[in-house]
Amino acid sequence: MKNILLIITIFTFTACAELQNVVNQLPQGNTGISQLDIGNGLKEALNLGIDKQVSKLTLKDGFFKNQLVKILLPEELQKVDKALRGIGLSSLADDGLKALNRAAEDAVKESTPIFVNAVKGITFNDAKNILLGNDNAATQYLTGKTQSALYGKFNPVIKRSFGKVGADRIWSNLINKYNSIPLTNNVNPDLTDYVTKEALKGVYKMISVEEKEIRNKVSSRTSTLLQKVFALQD
Repeated sequence: MKNILLIITIFTFTACAELQNVVNQLPQGNTGISQLDIGNGLKEALNLGIDKQVSKLTLKDGFFKNQLVKILLPEELQKVDKALRGIGLSSLADDGLKALNRAAEDAVKESTPIFVNAVKGITFNDAKNILLGNDNAATQYLTGKTQSALYGKFNPVIKRSFGKVGADRIWSNLINKYNSIPLTNNVNPDLTDYVTKEALKGVYKMISVEEKEIRNKVSSRTSTLLQKVFALQD
């Protein structure tokens, strides 16, 4: 029973077929649930972990109105935001922040195929490491497997998005206004790399939220199958 419970903790990102191989090697108790049910439950949890949380970030305000992942200005530009608001240009400052977050929302649409490929490529050794890990072990595994590929996908999308939503114009106007304020040092940052990295942090943050929710909250098991499978760990 203990080993079966350990298998369930890997639920979020482990490929269903690979997990079935793991389950097949463990002793079966009188759990009242089949190995097929366990596999399908894990697959459903995987779909929730990726589709439910990652898809939210692709919507308008998916980043901007989510305080867990909202992209703020880099530290060296926070003085720009503060100075503009101090002289009555809060609306312009808000437009700048929205532009950063809109670019991230566009970029995340590129992520799902990379996540799916990472899940399919999980090995038995990977599975064992996740089983022995903490509450976000699956998220950490996924980060290691996808971060480089996602950066490569996100970066050009964010660069294009800056042009599409007018971020280049907004930030040029914003920074020029700031630079015209007496006694300030001129600022001319390239924000594409910064926003790419912040978008990645946001994606993994939301995946981690879903992983912990399904592990720890019965109310997050939103189907009969999930309730049946994850009742084994209660």
